[in-house]
Amino acid sequence: MKTFKLNEFTKGWFVGNFTPTIVDTKDFEVAVKEYKKGDAEESHYHKIAEEITVIVSGRVKMNDQIFEKGDIVQVAPGESAKFEALEDTTNVVIKIPSVKGDKYLMS
Repeated sequence: MKTFKLNEFTKGWFVGNFTPTIVDTKDFEVAVKEYKKGDAEESHYHKIAEEITVIVSGRVKMNDQIFEKGDIVQVAPGESAKFEALEDTTNVVIKIPSVKGDKYLMS
C-alpha cells in the first residue's frame, strides 16, 4: 500500500497525464479541489476534454447558476465555465480525456 497527501499535488490534481501524479494516464484526470468563500476561477473552456464537477460540500456559482452539495455539473468540450465559491467548498473534478494544455481562458 502506498499513501499520499493531497497537498503533494498541483491544485488537487492527482490522476492524469501530468507530474506529479499517482496514476499517469491520458484517459482522464481527477482532482479534489478545496476553495475558500470568494475564491474564483476565470472563465475558460476545453477544446477536447469534458469536465464533470461534483459538489461534495459548500455552494458555488457556475455560469450564473447556483449549485450545492450533491449537485453534479457536466461541461462539454467548447462550452465555457466560470466558477465562484459562495462558501467554503470541496469539489471532485474529472476531466475526460487528460490532455496537456487543453485549457483556454476567455478574453
